[in-house]
Amino acid sequence: MFEIFKRKTASAVDAVADASSSATSALAVENHGAEHILRRLEWTVVRRLDGLLQGDYRTLLRGTGIDLADLREYQHHDDVRHMDWNVTARLQVPHVRVFTEDREMTAWFLLDLSPSVDFGSGKQLKRSVSSGFVAVLARLLTRHGNRVGAILYGAGVDRVVPAGSGRRHVLQLMHAMQQRPPSTQASTTRLADLLMSAASMVRRRSTVFVVSDFISEPGWEKPLGMLAQKHEVVAVRLFDPLEAALPDLGLITMRDAESGEQMLVDTSSAKFRQRFAQIAAQRETQLRQSLARAGVDTLELSTEDDLVSSILRFTDMRKRRSRVGVGGKLPIHLKLVA
Repeated sequence: MFEIFKRKTASAVDAVADASSSATSALAVENHGAEHILRRLEWTVVRRLDGLLQGDYRTLLRGTGIDLADLREYQHHDDVRHMDWNVTARLQVPHVRVFTEDREMTAWFLLDLSPSVDFGSGKQLKRSVSSGFVAVLARLLTRHGNRVGAILYGAGVDRVVPAGSGRRHVLQLMHAMQQRPPSTQASTTRLADLLMSAASMVRRRSTVFVVSDFISEPGWEKPLGMLAQKHEVVAVRLFDPLEAALPDLGLITMRDAESGEQMLVDTSSAKFRQRFAQIAAQRETQLRQSLARAGVDTLELSTEDDLVSSILRFTDMRKRRSRVGVGGKLPIHLKLVA
């Protein structure tokens, strides 16, 4: 019995949420057009971020083309990777190189839209969190001259939205996420297929957001690491609090959202709940270790998260990464403020 939870711990809690509530929420999302949703997000999220970021859009993406423009003395918060050691040694005063940077950058969203993301124990499904995050970030980036594209994965890689810019393009991306064909057969997620497809399709160096709950067949770790060697990769991990611990709900039927397999379990058993939490904790540890070994930044998005807080957390993560010096360590004076 517990082998099922090891293989698909998080998606097994699919039946814990009220089925009729989930169906109603999904239907409501479909009935709202992409235009309506984007307009609401622009008023409730994007406008708030405009005031909170205050010029920090530069931390969202980094351009690829740079030209040396000048040399100047090192100042607090300068990126130590731009230190000119020859000039510093000659003048005995730290100097950094100043570059003129090409800010035009392409961002790609690798979207896991497999059945396991259609779960949420509260007001939001993981799919809704994914849609909101992608819509807001895509709108922020395209407003500042960047291009965004997407590769969508359901039972397999089934759609590619070419990189483009502008509000109309963001609407096209949102529409592609919403208009998903229903799953006709049980199948497990192979995240490696999505990552390998991206490696072959995305030629130019880009920022790549892998938006997934990472409930997948094993084998995605190596393709993710290879993708991170060429591109700047951010793993956007979707999760629901109920996937980590089960409450006492009595005798319930659990269903694997992807395989369709069902089992009757007694959640009133303290030993069962404890075993479930242990397996979930083990999976959590393994997942974080795998992402760390792949060398990617990770942003965790809960179904209980506020989008503004999530974007600000991502921006803060980018700031910290930009301060990292050679060897992956922060200078002492930056450790004090990081």
